[in-house]
Amino acid sequence: MDSAQQTGITPGIVTFVGAGPGDPDLMTIKGRKAIEQAALVLYAGSLVPREVVACAAPNAMVVDSAPLNLEQCHALVRATALAGRSVARVHTGDPSLYGALREQAALLDADGIPWRVVPGVTAACAAAAAAGITFTVPEVTQSLIISRLEGRTPVPAREHLHLLAQHGASMAVYLSAASAQALQDELSRSLPPETHIFCAHMVSWPEEQLHWTTLGELAQCITSHNLTRQTVFLVLPAESCEGAPSRLYAADFSHGYRAAKS
Repeated sequence: MDSAQQTGITPGIVTFVGAGPGDPDLMTIKGRKAIEQAALVLYAGSLVPREVVACAAPNAMVVDSAPLNLEQCHALVRATALAGRSVARVHTGDPSLYGALREQAALLDADGIPWRVVPGVTAACAAAAAAGITFTVPEVTQSLIISRLEGRTPVPAREHLHLLAQHGASMAVYLSAASAQALQDELSRSLPPETHIFCAHMVSWPEEQLHWTTLGELAQCITSHNLTRQTVFLVLPAESCEGAPSRLYAADFSHGYRAAKS
């Protein structure tokens, strides 16, 4: 028998909210509503600005999870949910990327507490918007690879950056600014030094820094601008390629909503 069955109270739902990259206006309406309606708002204060959760109800408990471990976070969530009240667990970006969603959800399942996920804008998409670029270029690359440099958290050998870079696809590299030279060296094993890279530090925050550089000057760019945590790197081999225009709006291209002109 799980904890929810033992109490006899219908547990409140836990909503994992993707807060987006930092700007409160980039959070979804659904995510904002979950925060507004929650009795407990638990947010990652080291990555999520306090302004994002400022919409919480006046009587809500708003807790920064940065100094807490998994068990401490779950204890707060569990107590609130088993009392029949809702919880907003607020994550930076999108909860599906580099978060602790799986282990948190497993604890909720064990206690019989319902949960759901509200997606958020991830930093790679916010950075692409800031740069005014597209990850996909017709006939050049149609893929985006999201990964990271190996650090304290291991990366499977088959996913080392130099192997992923061999595809020539667009890449968004997270959690790697602390090892500037290692990042440059790893990518340089597969890409030429003139490869365009867009560095987005704290994208959409007031402290935002945006820098174009090349792979050959990447480490220098990182160190000279002090781009540490919360930097995403867009590696864009296709940026210097002309590519081909999209066929979607071509007059001679037919689809289910438009006939081609002869």
